[in-house]
Amino acid sequence: MKTIFLVDDSATILLSISNVLARAGFAVEKASNAAEALNKFKAGVKVDLLITDLNMPGMNGIEFIREVRKLPARKFMPILFLTTESQQSMRMEAKAAGASGWLVKPATADELINTIKLVIR
Repeated sequence: MKTIFLVDDSATILLSISNVLARAGFAVEKASNAAEALNKFKAGVKVDLLITDLNMPGMNGIEFIREVRKLPARKFMPILFLTTESQQSMRMEAKAAGASGWLVKPATADELINTIKLVIR
């Protein structure tokens, strides 16, 4: 079973997306902000994919990805953004930081699962 790590400051998004992922057969780890997620990574949590929001308090998603990519075990882990932002400049900045893909909220369950299947094997 593949494990997906969801990071979003919205409890509603965490709950709804984790339910979609669980129904699709994935195990789910969750964090409500980037600092909490980084602590879990540093503690050794094992995941196959990271899905993060862009706009979060404290550390935004792009800053978060930069920090994740500094961790040797996370250098090549797939990372998807799930965000309300759709500007091309933001997408380019995210890609430069190490994002593997981008989904705009609200994404349907099918869009989410199909995108996940493209980035994890």
